[in-house]
Amino acid sequence: MGSAPRLKIDGGISNQLTRAAQTASALERTGYDGGWTFETSHDPFLPLALAAEHTSRIDLGTNIAVAFARNPMIVANLGWDLQTYSKGRFILGLGTQIQAHIEKRFSMPWSHPARRMREFVAALHAIWSAWRDGGKLRFEGEFYTHKIMTPMFTPESQQPYPAPKIFLAAVGEAMTEMCGEIADGHLGHPMVSKRYLTEVTMPVLLRGIQRSGRDRADFEVSAEVMVATGENDAELATAITATRKQIAFYGSTPAYRKVLELHGWGDLHAELNRLSKQGEWDTMGSLIDDDMLGAFAVVGPVAEVGAAVRSRCEGIVDRVMPIFHAATQDCISAALKEFRQ
Repeated sequence: MGSAPRLKIDGGISNQLTRAAQTASALERTGYDGGWTFETSHDPFLPLALAAEHTSRIDLGTNIAVAFARNPMIVANLGWDLQTYSKGRFILGLGTQIQAHIEKRFSMPWSHPARRMREFVAALHAIWSAWRDGGKLRFEGEFYTHKIMTPMFTPESQQPYPAPKIFLAAVGEAMTEMCGEIADGHLGHPMVSKRYLTEVTMPVLLRGIQRSGRDRADFEVSAEVMVATGENDAELATAITATRKQIAFYGSTPAYRKVLELHGWGDLHAELNRLSKQGEWDTMGSLIDDDMLGAFAVVGPVAEVGAAVRSRCEGIVDRVMPIFHAATQDCISAALKEFRQ
């Protein structure tokens, strides 16, 4: 029997254009397997063009791009071009965001998110197939219709790489099962405990994967793990405080109530949600006790957390992105050195 695949480690690529090339090339030099951009204060796609230009080995992806803020044709163009320019290293990571942001920040329609995402992915594949094979584009769905594609608007068909892999972000069971069925990978959220991952996420993902007729080996599972560490007691204490606040922020969001409920902490969600509306962030952090901290984060000195992250993920997920709170770059580098031991 062959050995199990090596656990991959990923890092973040700055979504500021002035820093994207630098952070991407630093990830590659220090042995990372992939780099991801995030859709926060800047576009997640533009920095990856610079990242592709200044790297040659690591995977490059969006974690996530908001699907419903765009349409499949726009995303298909972006994915096609980044896949070509990166020489086949691009991963299209998509997520739904929440209704308020889609309607009030992006001024786009929101309805039936799981069905809409399924159709969004199907439309992407239909568009890419038409471009690659030269067939007629005729996609008619409940939410998206794409039926015009003339030569002027068709990219060069000599694409030497396969279509980009599509990873979907999912926490709820309906979206997670659909992810296993139609996507190439799953993007986990930091507010997911190892218990939730093994008892809820993985069984649901496997149902979807089996429905698609594939094996688990055909699918990549990615996890994000919060890490609180420091090179001395003061740094560790600062990191722990910052991590408690981050857990409290996530816990105040209705989307993660089920994660808390699995551990018997469901009642805390209402209190965190109430405090968040009052801006009581410090108070919220103080409500995260050591048991909750340990459930959602790896905590400890620099010499130990790298191996602890590996132990937490190995045999369950395929790639992991450690999320360090209030840690220096030297501290992060030292911790990740232990990951590879």
